[in-house]
Amino acid sequence: MLKGFKDFIMRGNVIDLAVAVVIGAAFTAIVTAVVESIITPLIAIFWKADANGIPGVTVPDLYGGTVTFPIGGLVSALISFLAVAVVVYFVFVLPMNTWKARQAAKAGVTEEKEEKLPTEAELLIQIRDLLEQQNAATPTQTTPPRV
Repeated sequence: MLKGFKDFIMRGNVIDLAVAVVIGAAFTAIVTAVVESIITPLIAIFWKADANGIPGVTVPDLYGGTVTFPIGGLVSALISFLAVAVVVYFVFVLPMNTWKARQAAKAGVTEEKEEKLPTEAELLIQIRDLLEQQNAATPTQTTPPRV
């Protein structure tokens, strides 16, 4: 039983996953700092309203009162998510992909192009042609007329 656990822990993918979680936590701090120090002030230049101050949707409840669905937090979370996604893509993903492409070009490695698969219409045409060839190859049997 302990040997199985040891084998599980010593597998490379478990160690890689643990490293990814630790790096991800550190990376989150970097992205959050970029968003809070650069993106949020840029948004504040154009939009002075506090998202948490947005009034919510109020509906009557079954007991004669009202229930308010505050949407300010949701709007704030959506803006934060979009800001983080923009920062991650343009600051980290896009430059890394460009760097990888340049390194691959320097090494002379080219991406293998996928073989283009035939369209549905082309497949149907091929099936039709094969059926015509089969029908031409087999002699037609005609039955003599009955008298």
